[in-house]
Amino acid sequence: MWRGFGLICVMLAVVGVALPLVPTTPFLLLAAFAFARSSPRLHAWLMAHRQFGPLIRNWRDHGRIDRKSKFFAVIAMLSAVAISLWLGVSLAVILVQVFVLSVVALFILTRPDGSEGGP
Repeated sequence: MWRGFGLICVMLAVVGVALPLVPTTPFLLLAAFAFARSSPRLHAWLMAHRQFGPLIRNWRDHGRIDRKSKFFAVIAMLSAVAISLWLGVSLAVILVQVFVLSVVALFILTRPDGSEGGP
């Protein structure tokens, strides 16, 4: 079960690399969590991955989100609101969206980045 969940999360993370409105890092963190409980081989592969490994290790070891990831996350959130406005989504939905994304952005932006506090 954990391995299947991890594989689904990796697939969603890969989709998130191509589509700006789908988050990548949360799915990678979930995949690492699932693989740690089910498949040492897949967990090692994910942790050693050239692009995904550093994001996971940065969060796991230091609770950090690098500046590039923060930038793209905020751009994706702003894009989601802009698309909703462009599509004419109801004001109530947009207000909920703005509130939720503001809370998420606040969390992301208040995490330390890779340049703070040592290694």
